[in-house]
Amino acid sequence: MTDAHNPAAETALRTAGGAPPDAGVAAEESPTPLLEPREGIPPVVADAEALAAVVAAFAAGTGPVAVDAERASGYRYGQRAYLVQLRREGAGSALIDPVGCPDLTSLGAALSDTEWILHAATQDLPCLREIGMVPTRLFDTELAGRLAGFPRVGLGAMVESVLGYALEKGHSAVDWSTRPLPEPWLRYAALDVELLIDLRDALEKELDRQGKLEWARQEFDAIATAPPPAPRKDPWRRTSGMHKVRRRRQMAVVRELWTTRDRIAQRRDVSPGKVLGDAAIIEAALAVPPNAHALAGLNGFGHRMGRRQLEQWQAAIDRARALPDLELPQPGQPMTGPPPPRAWADKDPAAAARLSAARTAVSALAEELNLPQENLISPDTVRRICWEPPADTSPDGVATALSALGARPWQSTLTSVSLSEALTPPGR
Repeated sequence: MTDAHNPAAETALRTAGGAPPDAGVAAEESPTPLLEPREGIPPVVADAEALAAVVAAFAAGTGPVAVDAERASGYRYGQRAYLVQLRREGAGSALIDPVGCPDLTSLGAALSDTEWILHAATQDLPCLREIGMVPTRLFDTELAGRLAGFPRVGLGAMVESVLGYALEKGHSAVDWSTRPLPEPWLRYAALDVELLIDLRDALEKELDRQGKLEWARQEFDAIATAPPPAPRKDPWRRTSGMHKVRRRRQMAVVRELWTTRDRIAQRRDVSPGKVLGDAAIIEAALAVPPNAHALAGLNGFGHRMGRRQLEQWQAAIDRARALPDLELPQPGQPMTGPPPPRAWADKDPAAAARLSAARTAVSALAEELNLPQENLISPDTVRRICWEPPADTSPDGVATALSALGARPWQSTLTSVSLSEALTPPGR
């Protein structure tokens, strides 16, 4: 490795591009473009024999392993991985094709006792889990950047700020299901893990310098041990523009069109938006057209759509029109927590006052600690504890309540006093 490709040799954080204001020595020079992986672009692993060699090499490597995954969001149905990139000391980099190697359980097992480095881990963990790769320990460089107070925490911005190198940005939103993958895309993918280990090491030092390393470790453990999220209830309610739909019959049209679209998209393995746009669904729901001819006059159902397709969408609309009133969806979703904060002043003025005081306290504390409010304590946790305060509103009682709501120990310790004051009525 040449000196130009040895960012680990730099001992101080750079601040060009947005590091914490007190982090190390400012670097005035422009970032160095990172154009090629240090060992070149590795071959794409797409069969069992090549995968076995990668598993052996990475099992024999040392230190943490950098992991990334590329999906085909906006092109394919679902969020499956279409390329997995790894890098580890002693093993170099690897590019694995999950289409040719759909089961990476052996690789996950070989790295089970190793710390995984990911950037924005919660985005990649679901698709990695699908192919048998589940970490037991991890380091999230994006989350580390947030806790350290970096205002920009995208991978490119972090590499530039911390290490002084500029990553190529041109292929982040391409169709990674394309086969064969073009060489420039593979170069981009390999470079995404090229400096993750160096970035992790530098951020660990910075978090330790700020006294936040234990906070980060607790956050990383929480991500690694979190169960897979439950399937979303009534996902059709998240159709863009849904706020315009007021009547239950119109909601039924959205539900029928959304469900039909999702079934077609899954069968064709394409993004639902390529089958029918959200705007078209909302327009049809607001109009509730009586026939395919009327439907064809709406935006999104124009002359490019064939008669058969129009009849397919009209059939979904007709099903919604024929539903008895008792089977129409109800407005809104079942409440599983406090009402929206905008309704608190009318429903419970005392709770509204508690929430206002709590938000002010959390904001001030987050500013003092130089980290985002939502990382200091979840806004949902603040709302819940303000809506239904614990019987014991002392700092210890609040800390216990926060822990029960999922707050990590560092969060409870830092916020319990301020939240206790916000929850305690004047004069008590």
